[in-house]
Amino acid sequence: MNKRANTVVFIFAATVFNVIVTMACFLIMIVLYSQFLLPMLPEDSIAWALPVMFVFSIVAAIFIYRALIKLLAKKINVEKYFDPIFNRARRQY
Repeated sequence: MNKRANTVVFIFAATVFNVIVTMACFLIMIVLYSQFLLPMLPEDSIAWALPVMFVFSIVAAIFIYRALIKLLAKKINVEKYFDPIFNRARRQY
């Protein structure tokens, strides 16, 4: 495969991975909430807890994704296998 195909496959796989990590974080937060906080809080607290847990799961997935991308960049030569997503335009003066 060429660089462009590698880049497209990587972006698709990374997007799927990020969605799966977000769902996993959200499910973990729901389980933790139901085990520890739900017995202490009123039943109406789930109305505000679900959106907060969803936002936190997105933030957690972003941090996990960034850490894995940095690890991947250290392990392999990114410029050798992937095409740049955005080409830097040269400025004309």
